[in-house]
Amino acid sequence: MATPQDSYTTVILGAGAAGMMCAAHAGPGVLVLDHAANPGEKIRISGGGRCNFTNMYAGPENFISANPHFAKSALSRYTQWDFIDLVARHGIPYHEKTLGQLFCDTSSKDIIRLLRDEMDRAGAALWLRTTLDEVTHDGARFRLRVTREGQSREVTAQHLVVACGGKSIPKIGASDQGYRLARQFGHALTETRPALVPLTFGAEAAFADLAGVASPARIAANGTSFDEALLFTHRGLSGPAILQVSSYWREGDGITVQLCPEVPFFEELRTRRSTSGRRDLATVLTEWLPKRLAQSIAARVAPELAGRGNLADLSDAHLRAVTDALTEWHLKPTGTEGYRKAEVTLGGVETDGLSSRSLESRTQPGLYFIGEVVDVTGWLGGYNFQWAWSSGWAAGQDIAAKTRAG
Repeated sequence: MATPQDSYTTVILGAGAAGMMCAAHAGPGVLVLDHAANPGEKIRISGGGRCNFTNMYAGPENFISANPHFAKSALSRYTQWDFIDLVARHGIPYHEKTLGQLFCDTSSKDIIRLLRDEMDRAGAALWLRTTLDEVTHDGARFRLRVTREGQSREVTAQHLVVACGGKSIPKIGASDQGYRLARQFGHALTETRPALVPLTFGAEAAFADLAGVASPARIAANGTSFDEALLFTHRGLSGPAILQVSSYWREGDGITVQLCPEVPFFEELRTRRSTSGRRDLATVLTEWLPKRLAQSIAARVAPELAGRGNLADLSDAHLRAVTDALTEWHLKPTGTEGYRKAEVTLGGVETDGLSSRSLESRTQPGLYFIGEVVDVTGWLGGYNFQWAWSSGWAAGQDIAAKTRAG
């Protein structure tokens, strides 16, 4: 029996944020392929089911890449305000949570519906539960062998867009397929590793007794710091500040924790020693810290006073040691929670091999790489979705223009 053949202008691998955005703008004759049962699975689970779909302050400085200038073109031509306008046109209610992070009021499924509506308007086809078996190029068109509903099919296309993401969250089907395709067509990769991920520590860190405790903090690693919440876990540290700094941390490096960075602890403790000297250190620290964390800091810094000492018993040297423990807490993670807990993959397809304007391959005409598979990684807070919208739009615009030109 002959293998059924289908011919399209453009095939997009991946029905995620970048892939669906590209499909909405790439012109006629678009087919989107995905192995999942539903499109936009990463969108669905993001933001606690509310989807932090962009950030009002998104700019090139919020992205990590071997080439920090690469993302500027796409981000400047399709901005966060463009996507916010699209959200408003679809009547989706949203709100700012903090630091410019915009979330759906009701459900992340609103963003998936928006993208599906835009794809339908553009006439793009979507094949789900479809696996890619092989891709080749015959000198004129891409040829894809896929399996759909248990049947092998051949699909040909003038343009091929790789939008199948990175390796983060394998439980929803993430894989290295995009990287393998990049290598097949002559592209180099930068090192890939989990990012926006909790950090883990050995048993000696003894954070288990603090699991569930959160505090404002400034976390620094390799010269970069973030002021957001810190969360203690049974295995280590998490929370927005840790997730942010994890993208800059490397195995073997240390991090520095500054608790409540806005509080001048030495001056405040000296004042309390004068005005409330009969209170113990842990009790005083609960003015700024959760009780369990305050008790842990006090026991670690002044164990000789545990159970008997008052703040008045602490010398300036003691207060300085307490302050150092609160503001210069040096820790050395043993690792991360890996791709299973990472929100994104750092690294990917080297940008030197791509056009910054169109995301098209410099080695294979008609081949595009967009979204997370590219070596452009955003901060926590809606930035990675904005890169998906911007890069998907840029590739879609380029494909549509070439299709119109014939």
